[in-house]
Amino acid sequence: MLEIHGRPITSCDGVSRRGFLQVGSLSVGGLALSDVLRAKAAAAETGLGLKDTAVILVWLAGGPSHIDMYDLKPQAPAEFRGEFREIDTNVAGIRISEHLPLQAAIMDKLAIVRSATHTNAGHGMGSQWMLTGYQPTIEVNDNIYPSVGSVTSKVRGPNAPGLPAYVNLPYKLGLGKAAYLGASYNPFAPESDPNNEGFNVRNLKLPGRVGLDRLERRRELLTSVDTIRRDIDAKGDIEGIDKFYRDALEMITSDKALRAFDIHREDPRLREKYGRNDLGQSCLLARRLVEAGVTFVTIQAGGGWDTHGDNFGQLKNNLLPKYDRAVAALVGDLADRGLHKQVLVMTFGEFGRTPRINPTAGRDHWPGAMSILYAGGGLKMGQAIGTTDSKAEYPTTKPYSPGCVLSTMYHTLGIDFKQVFHDQANRPLPILNEGRPIEELV
Repeated sequence: MLEIHGRPITSCDGVSRRGFLQVGSLSVGGLALSDVLRAKAAAAETGLGLKDTAVILVWLAGGPSHIDMYDLKPQAPAEFRGEFREIDTNVAGIRISEHLPLQAAIMDKLAIVRSATHTNAGHGMGSQWMLTGYQPTIEVNDNIYPSVGSVTSKVRGPNAPGLPAYVNLPYKLGLGKAAYLGASYNPFAPESDPNNEGFNVRNLKLPGRVGLDRLERRRELLTSVDTIRRDIDAKGDIEGIDKFYRDALEMITSDKALRAFDIHREDPRLREKYGRNDLGQSCLLARRLVEAGVTFVTIQAGGGWDTHGDNFGQLKNNLLPKYDRAVAALVGDLADRGLHKQVLVMTFGEFGRTPRINPTAGRDHWPGAMSILYAGGGLKMGQAIGTTDSKAEYPTTKPYSPGCVLSTMYHTLGIDFKQVFHDQANRPLPILNEGRPIEELV
């Protein structure tokens, strides 16, 4: 069995984000005919075309501080407002943190939802809710419900053959898997930092001793012994592994994927613009991937956002400068290439941070209010949607649930979020069981 072990990222409550790739996790999203027909019908109803639309999700693991980024409260008491000040953006009336100046300069290409909210303050449970649309009832380190990327992989597949539909950068996301959809819809991840000079993607080249003719003989052998009864595999893992091999063979016998992942082809000046760090280079690599034909990319890089202590120092000295630069460069680059209407960029984490500052100058977990950033995807930009109270604790207008946040994304992809799948117990489960696209955006 092939296993590629990822680097662990552990949050304050001990939830490990170590992931591993097993045989079956590489997906280029082969679709059942019924899936294709349903997706086309959904696209016709929404007026969106399936062709080439894609999503890049920048996952801010740990929970970013909404009150220090996009929803500052300068009139609040000192123990709430903190030490950051607001600055103007290039859209009149919208002000954001002084430590996001590059995003402030392109606010006309962004949209902020300030009134997202849910009720779970646990890292694992909050992450599962925001990454799947379903609230779990127990704290787990693995997917109970399929991630949004896995759903997209199953329904949409890749935008171009020879590429995975769903990629995690730079390492596999702990709660980004396919659950009951099957192993073939798990993400592909390079398991390597694209900022490293020696960055390369393992398993995209044939071993030197294996030629294409030998590989073809192996393919024929696999076909000739493919008589194992599938009904002994309740989870569909064997079917997923079969699909993995088909997709993997397609990828390694073509150089399309290898070229897409080759970030060294980029102009060094553009690489500097994104920032020479794991987040910046992952964002640049994500742009390469969606441009080549990957449909969904999730990025977790740039450090952890679980700022229980020294919140302001961590934000201003590390987290926000890298994040501001990478996101602004990505949004601008997509616009320059004419891809901004096809590619939706989203950034969020599992929850926000407590408006009240704790005794260690940090902020703790707070799901009562959080900010979501959208860019492109044919949505309406240049606006801030929803408001929170005077201390940024709860929405006062337009409260939006995780289902609203994610159904807006599915709308962009032309996916009917009411489409039903069946889990291992054959229970019917819609892609989302609540929520509606955010009207101001669509």
